[in-house]
Amino acid sequence: MSTSFGNMAKIPELKRRIGFTLLMLAVYRVGVYVPSAGVDGAKLQSFLAMQKGTLFGLFNMFSGGAFEKFSIFMLGIMPYISASIIISLLTVVIPALDALQKEGDAGRKKITMYTRFGTIILAVVQGFAMSMWLESVRDPMSNLSVVLNPGWGFRLSTVVALTAGTAFLMWMGEQINERGIGNGISLLIFASIVSSIPQSIVNTLQLFRNNELQFFSLLFLLALIFVVIFAIIYFETSQRRIPIQYAKKVVGKKMYGGQSTHLPLKLNPTGVIPPIFASSLLLFPATMASLVPNNPYLQWVQGLFDHTRLFYNFVYVALIIFFCFFYTAIQINPNDMADNLKKFGGYIPGIRPGKKTSEYIDRVISRITLGGALYLSIVCVLPTFLAIRFKIPFYFGGTALLIVIGVALDTIAQIESHLLSHQYEGFLGAGKRFRGRRG
Repeated sequence: MSTSFGNMAKIPELKRRIGFTLLMLAVYRVGVYVPSAGVDGAKLQSFLAMQKGTLFGLFNMFSGGAFEKFSIFMLGIMPYISASIIISLLTVVIPALDALQKEGDAGRKKITMYTRFGTIILAVVQGFAMSMWLESVRDPMSNLSVVLNPGWGFRLSTVVALTAGTAFLMWMGEQINERGIGNGISLLIFASIVSSIPQSIVNTLQLFRNNELQFFSLLFLLALIFVVIFAIIYFETSQRRIPIQYAKKVVGKKMYGGQSTHLPLKLNPTGVIPPIFASSLLLFPATMASLVPNNPYLQWVQGLFDHTRLFYNFVYVALIIFFCFFYTAIQINPNDMADNLKKFGGYIPGIRPGKKTSEYIDRVISRITLGGALYLSIVCVLPTFLAIRFKIPFYFGGTALLIVIGVALDTIAQIESHLLSHQYEGFLGAGKRFRGRRG
């Protein structure tokens, strides 16, 4: 590992890319503390302190605390992610977009342009909805509105500020993709999540000093964290490799083809999309109940969807499994894979080309998707049991941990590719310990 860091310093281009990426992330973290006008920040934080188990708590985590500070980056990069997901779904149902995606670089540029327009539209809509919601929010202590001067002036200024903040973050992400290292949008989310780690460490140590967290419990918790991190790395880099054989062809006096290769299928091809969708749906009832506190029916629903209850976790796991299969079906098309193999003279040993190959690939994908869904479910429900058992003062595991580790692995892989292109040994070394395991 130390050799790899030393090799990084020998490549000027890589040093520039890493430096540019760190600079952009620093600008992002500074921008989180730039407030938008018209809101009493102390009153808003007092309100959000009581919304830990709602969508507001989720938004605050993904925005790196910008939500509770009413920052210009309050919406974060979520409108861009939503627009990207919407465009991906529309690509499946609209033939014109599907054809555009297959046009190569020119088609991808047009889809990127549509995603940008969609991001701005969603940011405007969400910014206006946020301003209307803020006018209805009151400080639970003083019962005063968090908005200083409600009205159309506040609403328009909020829409402009939040939309500009989201557009700037989108630009930063694209600049990191072009001139930095790693995926820019993912790194912004990564920076938002890890920004809470120092405070979480301080809170944990404070519990330990106050004897609210025992020494052996702390050791067990740390050991469990390392085990879960190792498990996530193992599963996120695991593959099911389907052997592929290419037929031999004689062209003139030379013979081409005949080589053997494999078709890699990730154990978890959907990433963190299923947990995000599932948690957003389950947090919606609690959010509605918090906005209408005097409704007994909504209060009953809020208690039913308490994240510490068995019913909540059962529905959570069911939704994760459903979205894993749903999103995998959107992303991976076994018929296209079978057609491409047949077109280039490839086949799976023992399986007839065409329909039989498609059915075989579909069967393999279904099996590994089930395994990936169960793995995601275990990682995502683990924080609940830890919070109940150890009363930990931070959110460990789940969606946040999956995002952090996934982005870190992707960034390391890109750095390693730069090192290997200059004939230096990469981070993952000769053993390739965390790559391409056969299922």
